[in-house]
Amino acid sequence: MTAGEGLLPVADRGRVRRAALRLVRADKRAFAAALLLNALAAGAGLVGPWLVGRIVDEVRAGQGVGAVDRLAPWILVCALAQLLLARWARAVGYRFGERTLARVREEYVERVLALPASAVERAGTGDLTARGTADVAIVGTTLRDVGPELLVNTVQALFVLVAVFALDPVLGAFGLLGLAPIWLALRWYLRRARDGYLAEGAATSEVAEILAATAAGARTVEAFGLRRRRIAASRDALEKSRHTRFYTLFLRTVFFPAVEVTYTVPVAGVLLLGGWLHERGAIGVGAVVTAALYLRQFTEPLDQILMHVEQLQSSSASFARVEGLAQTPGKEGSGPARGPREESATGAPVPVDDRIDVRGVRYAYERGGEVLRGVDLTVRPGERLAVVGPSGAGKTTLSRLLAGIDRPGSGTVTVGGVPVAALAPELLRRQVVLVTQEHHVFLGSVRDNLLIAEPEAADADLWAALAAVGADEWVRDLPAGLDTRLGEGGCSTDGSQAQQLALARVVLADPHTLILDEATALLDPATARHTERALAAVLQGRTVIAIAHRLHTAHDADRVAVMEDGRLTELGTHEDLVTADGAYAALWRTWHGDTAEP
Repeated sequence: MTAGEGLLPVADRGRVRRAALRLVRADKRAFAAALLLNALAAGAGLVGPWLVGRIVDEVRAGQGVGAVDRLAPWILVCALAQLLLARWARAVGYRFGERTLARVREEYVERVLALPASAVERAGTGDLTARGTADVAIVGTTLRDVGPELLVNTVQALFVLVAVFALDPVLGAFGLLGLAPIWLALRWYLRRARDGYLAEGAATSEVAEILAATAAGARTVEAFGLRRRRIAASRDALEKSRHTRFYTLFLRTVFFPAVEVTYTVPVAGVLLLGGWLHERGAIGVGAVVTAALYLRQFTEPLDQILMHVEQLQSSSASFARVEGLAQTPGKEGSGPARGPREESATGAPVPVDDRIDVRGVRYAYERGGEVLRGVDLTVRPGERLAVVGPSGAGKTTLSRLLAGIDRPGSGTVTVGGVPVAALAPELLRRQVVLVTQEHHVFLGSVRDNLLIAEPEAADADLWAALAAVGADEWVRDLPAGLDTRLGEGGCSTDGSQAQQLALARVVLADPHTLILDEATALLDPATARHTERALAAVLQGRTVIAIAHRLHTAHDADRVAVMEDGRLTELGTHEDLVTADGAYAALWRTWHGDTAEP
């Protein structure tokens, strides 16, 4: 397994082979049928050259035109049989390819959804997008088109070689020897092609990532005058992509001309050797003609095989990138878990309770200074905790660590005695959910958007979740209510409505700990406060951690944690912290001076 910095893993050759065999076994009857039909088609194709050789020998023996009239129709029959069998084999192969491609796509989606959030964050959207589009498309082309053709051509080539050896071992050996330059060129190409195509795929991912990040952050780029810098980064990525593409092009321009020149060697060699053997009475003219026709016939499937070898190298590299998702490392724990804990059926640790402990946590981003500096915090089950502080204090970073998206550089973040980052994604999403202001509306109905969180939820549960976040009124006003299609081709939603749908999904998911990081930022203050209080009521008994940018959230919380310069400087109730007259009290006075307390 290999991976570039930040990129998702790439499967090695052994894993790619095992994955291919697994896909074959999943539809082994169709694969076996395709092999059998191709073998029959190849066998029918061998009869024609053999009959031509028979005609030559019988005409030389004085049989005259009668031999031609008797044998020629059988050549036509065999050619027709080969055509029909090959067509049938291709149809079976294409169906096998489409079903296998469907399995590849389904596995890819399942693996993407099961990826740890930290792995997705490190890789970025560009790598996932490139693998899910360009790489899967290349694999699909191979399975749908190249695979069946390669199967046909391989069986034909093997049958032709066996026929030449059966006709005359000396001619067969000489013809095979004439193919040695092709073998050498193929070895040279294969040693370099896989790495070249993997580098090309990685460069494509980098281009996609830079373009996606620039487009998504266009306003930031414009606001901070980063246009020249982003253009330069895009040009560097494109230049790297161009270099990798030129390298694979160089491999092809060396490989294919060498192969084309070599095709004539076996045929010419067999004709010369066959003529020499015929002069000495060791072989008949018909056998020489048949052998030469076989080798000439061998050129076509061999040419197709070598053409497909080039495509297979590209496809193998793409399949390695697609299959590499299965090797994404499970999220490692942020440190040794403390206290007793249970284990799931798979042996993975399971939290014994809902208590969250942060001990000695430090964290620094790759290209920045330390953001958190020795944070210690305990969040009790069912508690409503507000985290406040100036911009850049480390609040959002702390929320990401609590949600298991990132792992601390040192120290531990545990839930129920288990490192949060060690929880399997499906278990983590039932334990801790982070909700930010970045929300997504999926193509489909309102119901589809909600059932993502809880597929078994009844309509009454959906309406209750919508009511909890104040979204039931505008959903009832939609043309078809819950069945109204959203997104492209349907009703559009603004930012606040998308945010309410995301919060409704949280209500349905019912995690024991909810982390809100500007989750109501797109709502007006009155609606935001109403929504937060409604959520608190619906999630009664659940833990709610709110990254508070509006201090009314802190006012309503059980406790308030104050972050300053990456450290937790104050912790207590709203009243206690105001009385203490520290950093929180200063923030409260500043905010309260401009905002009437409700």
